[in-house]
Amino acid sequence: MPILLFFVGHWYLSLFVQTFYLHRYAAHKMYTMNRFWERFFFLLTYLAQGSSYLSPRAYALLHRMHHAYSDTDKDPHSPHFSSNAFTMMWKTKNIYNSVLNDEYELAKRFEGDYPTWNALERIGDHWMSRIGWGAAYVGFYVAFVPATMWYLYLLLPFHFLMGPVHGAIVNWSGHKYGYQNFDNNDKSRNSLFFDFLTGGELFQNNHHKLPMRVNFGVKWWELDPTYPVIWTLDKLSVIKIKREKSAKEPVPLAA
Repeated sequence: MPILLFFVGHWYLSLFVQTFYLHRYAAHKMYTMNRFWERFFFLLTYLAQGSSYLSPRAYALLHRMHHAYSDTDKDPHSPHFSSNAFTMMWKTKNIYNSVLNDEYELAKRFEGDYPTWNALERIGDHWMSRIGWGAAYVGFYVAFVPATMWYLYLLLPFHFLMGPVHGAIVNWSGHKYGYQNFDNNDKSRNSLFFDFLTGGELFQNNHHKLPMRVNFGVKWWELDPTYPVIWTLDKLSVIKIKREKSAKEPVPLAA
């Protein structure tokens, strides 16, 4: 039971910071927050992602490129230019590192308006931090995995690469499998009607049409489980939503 709770907790906490902070805040600035809360969620992102920590700046730039060049050869992680999810992840990793080191020319037009914390960035991206977090995950498993359930150690790679695993699921499935509400001139899809797996991120077709809509669900039966959290944080004045939906929101295609 401790291993299951740890895995599920790590999965959803890491997922939350990725969709709430890296995606909806750093990349899109769908809402504002004061300096204290920006630093709080920045630190939470590092703690939640641990060995797979992703820089808010680099994430924002990659994601802005993804929207601008969706499913073209300039898209940093379109599944339609990779033979499988693993090669797509490797390609994305290489582009991410280039962006992180200011070596990727295509990303430079998207610079600005994202949270920065240079000291924490250096810690999060340092190999000692990544190995330290990985060792902590292994130590937890050693402490709580029964000898007869050795196969639970097969979950450890997911802990090591939690952030990229979430990204791979979203980018592979969200641009290959599912249905479309809108014709976006790309291959974005909505893969689930209740996105319990990636916290709303698998409503890719909706999001590509309405990139500033905080609620990724559009039809009444599409449930984005991160949105109620964002709505609550807005009511508590932790954040301030800029706009909940586009003023001229397009009508979805007929079902």
